[in-house]
Amino acid sequence: MTNIAQTRVEPRWLLFIFALPTKRASRRVDTWRKLRRYGALALKSGGHVLPNTPANREHFEWLGAMIRKSGGNASVLQVHSFDDHSDARLQQLFLEERSRDYETLIADIRKLSRTKQKKLSDLTRLRRRFQEVTAIDFFNSPLRSRVEALLAQVEENGTSAPAGRSSTKAKVYRDRVWITRPRPGIDRVSSAWLIRNFIDRRAKFIFDDDPARHPDAVPFDMFQARGFGHKGDDCTFETLCKEFSIRDRRVRSIAEIIHDADLDDEKFGRSEGLGLDRTLIGWAKNGVSDEELLRRGMELIEGLYAAVS
Repeated sequence: MTNIAQTRVEPRWLLFIFALPTKRASRRVDTWRKLRRYGALALKSGGHVLPNTPANREHFEWLGAMIRKSGGNASVLQVHSFDDHSDARLQQLFLEERSRDYETLIADIRKLSRTKQKKLSDLTRLRRRFQEVTAIDFFNSPLRSRVEALLAQVEENGTSAPAGRSSTKAKVYRDRVWITRPRPGIDRVSSAWLIRNFIDRRAKFIFDDDPARHPDAVPFDMFQARGFGHKGDDCTFETLCKEFSIRDRRVRSIAEIIHDADLDDEKFGRSEGLGLDRTLIGWAKNGVSDEELLRRGMELIEGLYAAVS
């Protein structure tokens, strides 16, 4: 006899349907923005579609909960197929959406490449936008590699540092090995995420209590004075933001979250990081390696960056 559980096919698509009271216009706009950020495809017949993955289910379920809390209605359905759209057609529509995103990026990258004085902050913003698009490029648009190549070309041609930071300093901290203490916690994993995404895209990370054993590495969140660490009332994440003039709005929000979780002084009244901190502590107690702790922690911060407004 065939085992039914073994032959069950997981639905390929998620369908999100919602309705909000007319007086909730701002909530409706916010919902549309979040659906756009998730990469959801709007159907002309109503509803929004995403490929059926755990991350996408979580996005829809969380958004549905927020809508219901605002007095609206929302449903998340797992769908095998649509009678008016084949799987191939839906996939093509997703690719068309991402192609438009990539084409906009290509135009902006080429505009930057024609600028005589290229700012590192401009390139960082473009790379961040590229990462946001690739996160929702569910079917691997052929334009993705073209954007990556154009970004690399602009980087190779050189950029100038943002205001308040010399171009010499920008170059000094590229393609470096960065060192921090073993068993990284919330401040160190978030700082590593910040370094990799906004300071040194090719950064490599190592762990040691004594940076003197690695004289060419850049220390961060070490007890020694050299390198980047706590300064005054700032945690390491905040110090890096100030030293490298990082003014990204969502990074500023994360800085407040990391500060409160790391220093536990309730300076900003942000509690979002406490759960992340406890999760990292739990993984460390379970014997997760330093490298894996850093990898998982950076993924948590990446998710936090996508979620904060």
